[in-house]
Amino acid sequence: MAAKKPENMAFEETLKELDTIVNGLENGDLPLDAALKQFERGIALARQGQKTLTDAEQRVEILLAQDDNASLEPFEDTRDE
Repeated sequence: MAAKKPENMAFEETLKELDTIVNGLENGDLPLDAALKQFERGIALARQGQKTLTDAEQRVEILLAQDDNASLEPFEDTRDE
């Protein structure tokens, strides 16, 4: 069965597959060609996940802007990088 395109996957599916790929790559048992293909897939999944999160953030800001009584505060990423 062919893998779904990242843009057609639910966010949770994307995270689950990305986690599986990371674990497989960290294990180090894949041949180089297979590891590169998994890495490419992981990059595509990570980019789609980031796009999904960015889109959700924008939707929240729009919804809050429609409420005259709500105050808007800029999003601050507090994750350690």
